[in-house]
Amino acid sequence: MEQQVAVSVANRYQQLETYRSSFLQRARDGALVTIPSLVPPEGSSGSTTFPSPFQAIGARGLNNLASKLLVALLPPNSPFFRLSLDEAALAELGADNAARGKVEEALAKIERNAMSEIETMALRVPVFEALKQLIVAGNALIHMPKKGGIKVYGLERYVVKRDAMGNVLEIITKESVSPLMLPKEAQEVIGEVSDNNKSLDLYTYIKRSVGKWEVRQEVKGVVIPKSEGTYPLDKNPFIPLRFNRIDGEDYGRGFIEEYIGDLQSLESLTQAIVEGSAAAAKVLFLVAPNGTTKPKTLAQAPNGAIVQGNAQDVSTLQVEKYNDFRVALEATARIEERMAFAFMLNTAVQRKGERVTAEEIRYMAQELEGGLGGLYSILSQEFQLPLVNLLLNRLESEGKMPKMPKDTLKPKIITGMEALGRGHDLNKLTQFLQMLQPLGPDVIASELNIGDYIDRLGASLGLDTNGLIKTDEQRQAEMQQAQDMQDQQHARDISLKAAPNVSKEMAQGMREQQQQGQ
Repeated sequence: MEQQVAVSVANRYQQLETYRSSFLQRARDGALVTIPSLVPPEGSSGSTTFPSPFQAIGARGLNNLASKLLVALLPPNSPFFRLSLDEAALAELGADNAARGKVEEALAKIERNAMSEIETMALRVPVFEALKQLIVAGNALIHMPKKGGIKVYGLERYVVKRDAMGNVLEIITKESVSPLMLPKEAQEVIGEVSDNNKSLDLYTYIKRSVGKWEVRQEVKGVVIPKSEGTYPLDKNPFIPLRFNRIDGEDYGRGFIEEYIGDLQSLESLTQAIVEGSAAAAKVLFLVAPNGTTKPKTLAQAPNGAIVQGNAQDVSTLQVEKYNDFRVALEATARIEERMAFAFMLNTAVQRKGERVTAEEIRYMAQELEGGLGGLYSILSQEFQLPLVNLLLNRLESEGKMPKMPKDTLKPKIITGMEALGRGHDLNKLTQFLQMLQPLGPDVIASELNIGDYIDRLGASLGLDTNGLIKTDEQRQAEMQQAQDMQDQQHARDISLKAAPNVSKEMAQGMREQQQQGQ
């Protein structure tokens, strides 16, 4: 018997789709000047031919910016998070350094297992796709189930509802699936389908309730059996992402939207230059109708031939638009320069000139990277932190990490905004030491607190120097040991120097005893 739902998910999707329409249209406008296939027009399919932009800086900048964000959010060969115990668990360990060391070792093993899971899942490929969606459309939805890889939904395939504080209340995804791909129980519930080659709309509804997430799937107004379930609030496998957060809005705004004016202007100017240049490159010879030169003679004459005719009867058609093209070309150059800075292209970091200092390049690169700090802070809370929770949940369910008491582990994101701050500190520390070099090593050793400098250097690099740098007690013990060895050596030297005198005295005493015995 069919199980009808009180409120159809399809109807709810259509209600939320109305509010999404303006955001989706802006996303499509941005895709037209970057990569049109990222947010395709309505009704597109795999056979749709998308228009090609006349300029390539939009696509180039999009891929470059997405690549930089990918490296910052998921750095290779190093974890992007660090696990720590809460204060209560640390208090139970007390001053037992051995127990604390074992705990740190176990947490480090969990971090390595999580990074190994990321490499096994090939997580960076779908995340790169999601980042491009974020830059263009400002929104993307990531689905990370307990098994398998990650799936990315574009803005045209899902809707979301948030409260005034930006907390997610509802998520509905819409997918086109073949009836043959549905579970057997679902096929029995929806009944016989007249055309198995025609796709059906599969809706997945995730709704927030008290202390949990409720989920169910629906096809043709019928709930799919065994699709209903719940998730803990911090274990929702559906992660809706935003590029820029706007209070009171359910969706974010994309990076391209902020520069859509320049990109559209660049597209129009480039199109005009390309089409005008093609027209100007066409060569046409005009022959005076009443002249003595015959057009057939010119057309059939080979290069270098001698023919009869009058040069004044022949002229060349020219497009007198050089100055107009030059104005358009200068305008495109200025726009491209602005876009290169906005997209953090390497060519925008170095100014034009032969004598450009390394310090100038370093400073400008630092300023450009620092401009993405706000984006890092958003993605660290809405992407990295939920991703860590889902990874830990997957590792725990697969038995790759021990089950921990609830709310014991505290993941901390160590990339993004915090990494930018550490990078600035590292540059300042390096520059500070370079400026002290002219004073000489003796002055630096006497004035600089080496231990504090090493601690700050390790913190700016994101290294845990616990156990790596000697403690004050270890240094004092080594100094005491060195002093004891020096005292022992000094005592041996004194004894060696005194040995000849002692030998003489002993010999003299033995001679005196012999004389007394005689």
